[in-house]
Amino acid sequence: MENASSPRGLLLFDLDGTLIDSRADLAAAINRTRADFGLPPRPVEEIAACVGEGLRNLVTRAIPELAAAQIDGAIAAGRRHYGAHLLDATTLYPGARETLERLHQAGYRLGVLSNKPHEFTVEILDRLGLAPFFTVVMGSAVGQPMKPDPEPVLEALRQCECQRAGSWVIGDHFTDLEAGRRAGVKRAFCTFGFGDARQEGNDLVIQALPELADYLLGARQP
Repeated sequence: MENASSPRGLLLFDLDGTLIDSRADLAAAINRTRADFGLPPRPVEEIAACVGEGLRNLVTRAIPELAAAQIDGAIAAGRRHYGAHLLDATTLYPGARETLERLHQAGYRLGVLSNKPHEFTVEILDRLGLAPFFTVVMGSAVGQPMKPDPEPVLEALRQCECQRAGSWVIGDHFTDLEAGRRAGVKRAFCTFGFGDARQEGNDLVIQALPELADYLLGARQP
């Protein structure tokens, strides 16, 4: 589905809380891991508040009862549980597919930049039928920088042969907004997600994904 014309810019989407609502499946994986260690479940909202800064941070924040010697085992368990149930309850946010189609047809290059492990990011996009929209997909990998580090944004720009001007990071968390700011691209904040902007600013606030296409394609004023 690659658009061969000269790109208008690169649009880098976060995954969890931006393209997909994955709260239920992430919480289920953490609660299965908690059960492995004899701990009671936590509410979905509490676990969702721990999402956004990689698997290790999710596990250590959502299972604070762990001793230091247990953390690596809990991360492995969480990875196993989540990998077996990636899309049990996860859904696309309303208008996600249509928004990607509109922006792709308009000449933007599209990418996904997530702090979720890379193999899960790729599998979710494949199984949801979204993979053909994206020129670049970058999840987290051992030894590689994650958002809010700007390097993944800059690497995506290099891979897609796009300039900073005209390019955006779109996400629901401070990690997305900070990475975009530090990389020198514009930033759209998704209020419908489950992240936290903290003190980070933005260039655009959207309450639904179609608003992004409306703005970029001239149908909406800032």
